[in-house]
Amino acid sequence: MLKQIPSQVLAVVEEIEKAGFEAFFVGGCVRDLLIGKNPKDWDVTTKATPQQIIAIFPDSFYENNFGTVGIKVLPFGEDATLEPKKEHSIVEVTTYRIESAYSDRRRPDEVKFALTLAEDLSRRDFTMNAIALKISNEKMPARIRKSSGEVGNAPCSMLHAPAFEFVDLFGGQKDIKNKLIRAVGDANARFNEDALRIIRAIRFHSQLGFEIETTTLEALQKNAGLISFVANERIKDELTKIILSENPAAGIDLMQKTGVLKVALPELEAGVGIAQNRHHIFTIYQHCLLSLKHCPSKKLEVRLAALFHDIAKPQTKRGEGTFSTFYNHDHLGARIVKKMLSRLKFSNEVIDKVVLLVDNHMFYYNPEEVGEASVRRLIKKVGLGNVKDLIDLRIADRLGSGTPKGKPYKLRHLEYLIEKVSKDAVSVKMLKINGNDLMQDLGLAPGPKIGAILDVLLAEVIEDAQKNQCELLLTRAKDLDSEDLSKLRQMAKEVIEEKKEEDEQEIKGKHWVK
Repeated sequence: MLKQIPSQVLAVVEEIEKAGFEAFFVGGCVRDLLIGKNPKDWDVTTKATPQQIIAIFPDSFYENNFGTVGIKVLPFGEDATLEPKKEHSIVEVTTYRIESAYSDRRRPDEVKFALTLAEDLSRRDFTMNAIALKISNEKMPARIRKSSGEVGNAPCSMLHAPAFEFVDLFGGQKDIKNKLIRAVGDANARFNEDALRIIRAIRFHSQLGFEIETTTLEALQKNAGLISFVANERIKDELTKIILSENPAAGIDLMQKTGVLKVALPELEAGVGIAQNRHHIFTIYQHCLLSLKHCPSKKLEVRLAALFHDIAKPQTKRGEGTFSTFYNHDHLGARIVKKMLSRLKFSNEVIDKVVLLVDNHMFYYNPEEVGEASVRRLIKKVGLGNVKDLIDLRIADRLGSGTPKGKPYKLRHLEYLIEKVSKDAVSVKMLKINGNDLMQDLGLAPGPKIGAILDVLLAEVIEDAQKNQCELLLTRAKDLDSEDLSKLRQMAKEVIEEKKEEDEQEIKGKHWVK
């Protein structure tokens, strides 16, 4: 186990102890070591005050009111493998502390430093995170070595190799063995102190596959409404970890069953119990959940799109029974998703990608009915780099509907056709001529008319890739030059809108919408 601790991280503890202060690894890193995972972050707790820690590590930084000092060390873990590598990694060292009341259900009104490790451990959220790890380099009797877990089988009675022992005051090791998430002390008090712990418990359930202990679960359900006190940024962070976990659907479903979803994601909660039509055996919420469960992609944006792709169906549902319809739920869903993800403070990059996928998840493709031009239009609309993610979303949608085969022949054929036409022109930049050619060969003056001519040429090339030849384009451009600007713009729009309408009518016919 000690081999999993980077040497530069061990050195931090050693330096603190050399200065005369006890120091322990604590929290998630200890939990991960016990589970058999490689910790990504390392947290240390000590009796030393922040000022004393800074004196030991002059290059450290202290930018908070909670007694946590950041210690810069040589890169470890992912930081050491990134290209380019990070300049340093951070080990967080926090002074023992006790906390006062939590008026806002998130932050203690006052942080007081404690004198003992026991006081510090008693304030933590769950037993599995309230275990401290002590590393010792002092020589130890063999009998202590065996009880503390020191690695090695030296025959002598005194050893100099590093040893370790756990300080576990709340049964955390037993709970880890039994795969239980249990609050430290009074669960109601822990959730009232910091409401974020409610969704953290659910996140650990999703990430680790642990069950929430009965008393803790009852307190979680009782206090679910306290999530409204949590900043949206923090909800976003926990939701992201749930979505990217090994079992994201389990986390989302536990949010729903405990009442957390109603507070954090009411738009998704709206689909609970709402039946669909002849194409779906599951309710809207169940279908969204199963689509997330079966999503083949590990990307955050694709998984979010799988969960939210039908989020507008409750608002768009018309009629009851097998012939219910959900007109334009894709486009309305895109708007709902944009508003929801913006509220949760996701980055613009993530929001734009999820919105694009939700807005286009109803794309239609049938080898007998849709040709290369339609595929080029799809590529132009969503971008070649997004097509694979859109197909993954379609697979999630299919599997989430109870369809046993996620990628039928027509989707495999679509992938083939996408590769075939991937080098065809789908943007003005991919045409064999450009604005300079029009000015030089046709003598056109710089201005908006050049762009309008190129737009018409692109629309025609998308319909017939063979037209993307320099001579043919120049000849056609010469004909177009006789039209005025407004006519050219209308021509480009008519080609695009006409073909778009044809595609949409095919989609609607296949999905029982108008």
